[in-house]
Amino acid sequence: MDLSEDPGPIDKSVLYDQDNHVSSAVWDGQERGVLRCHEHTSMLDQWKLTPKQIKLVEKAGFGYLRLLPAMSLDNALIAALVERWRRETNTFHLPVGEMTITLEDVALLLGLPIDGEPVIGPISSPSSVCEKLLGRVPEDLNGGMVKLTWLKEFFSDCPEDAPVEEIDRCTRAYLLYLVGSTIFSTTTGNKVPVMYLSLFENFDKAGKFAWGAGALAFLYRALGNASLKSQSTISGCLTLVQCWSYSRLNVGQPKFNQEPDNNCFPLVLKWKGKSGSRTKCNVVSYRKALDSLNPCDVQWLPYKDMDWAAIPEDIKTSLMLRASRTMLICFDKAERHLPDRCLRQFGMLQMIPKEVPRWERKSRIVDHGVDLLGKMDLALKEWSDRWLYIVEGDNSADEGEYMEWYQKITCRYIGRLTSSLESEYQRTVTAMREIANIADIVSPEGLDPYNGDLLDEVRNIVHKCLTEQFEELPKEKMRKKVTRKRKQKDQLTIEYE
Repeated sequence: MDLSEDPGPIDKSVLYDQDNHVSSAVWDGQERGVLRCHEHTSMLDQWKLTPKQIKLVEKAGFGYLRLLPAMSLDNALIAALVERWRRETNTFHLPVGEMTITLEDVALLLGLPIDGEPVIGPISSPSSVCEKLLGRVPEDLNGGMVKLTWLKEFFSDCPEDAPVEEIDRCTRAYLLYLVGSTIFSTTTGNKVPVMYLSLFENFDKAGKFAWGAGALAFLYRALGNASLKSQSTISGCLTLVQCWSYSRLNVGQPKFNQEPDNNCFPLVLKWKGKSGSRTKCNVVSYRKALDSLNPCDVQWLPYKDMDWAAIPEDIKTSLMLRASRTMLICFDKAERHLPDRCLRQFGMLQMIPKEVPRWERKSRIVDHGVDLLGKMDLALKEWSDRWLYIVEGDNSADEGEYMEWYQKITCRYIGRLTSSLESEYQRTVTAMREIANIADIVSPEGLDPYNGDLLDEVRNIVHKCLTEQFEELPKEKMRKKVTRKRKQKDQLTIEYE
């Protein structure tokens, strides 16, 4: 692989948005570093649910998601994966071909239902919804969003002998906190849109929604937004992204002292805890690993040997939808699910996939009184026909022909070769940016004054270092240093000869 030539795409009919993609900026030497990852699972275990609440949570379809562990996110790995995500196809473009997170992954890793009603509902006044379903309204209900900390403060400790109405309210608040911390986390930080609350009014009806499909629509949109070179943050269920990568790619996996439990459910639990170690890598290191990915580094069928007896029956009966070419919906977000582009993930031969119709992702302003159902009629029709469009394999497919086609339409690699000094400089800057991002993300909540001051000091030091030592270092100065090093090396070679 020659990393000095243009990585493509040669044929831009598929990846038509290459100029706006982060990979084009990286190729031009504009390193973005790690993304700020917005997921808020660390406080989930502080909610005290009564047995009655747990039953309601299970009835609403979140019995398994509530078990989601608070995982340490590998921001650099996620950033490197995002560099290969293409919103034109909703897939990762890797050297081995296209791969993606499918409805099967959501169902088995998170235990969310992937069949049912689309995740969409009426958009009512946020204050009236809070008053009706929670019994109180936050003072700072701005932009139709409520703070997660407010939900936790007022609803996280429901007495076991509480009246039915109070139990319902505390459970709704928990469910809103749960989805706002995980599958519907936003880049606004510690907030969640109130619109999801209306779907929890009736717990039986809530259990009929395809929450897994909604979560995947939200994640596809978040990955697509983060893949633009103008972006520096990412939201959605990043635990899903990371565990999907752990399950399928031999890149960035933690090294466990003992083999993970393959018989647990949901499967995200197999990566729970800190029983192993992970090699700390930066974005550049992960990028190189992904650039040189071989078929032997991919686990195409990670669920083949799992204990299927541990899978709930309703999840098993809906898994055929993993191969449905359909539209995924989450309120104002509609995203295409294109399993025909990653058939090897279902044990089929990969053929050249169908052309993806271009469609405009509109950033609709979700305001109360808006009839989303009327605006999403085409997407809703596709979802209602989901069982009619199950992709079937072709045993006569020529994967060599597919790879020949794929090499023309894809961006073959992200990084380019650099001199040792340039590489060392880039690694240092990237590492400093990662430290800065982590320091900025860490919340001072719960810290004593001494540790709070230490956190502030770390922030100040690393930002000062970036400003004075790295950000102001001109590229021309860097090039001169590299040239000087090369001349010194050449002089030594001449003298030795």
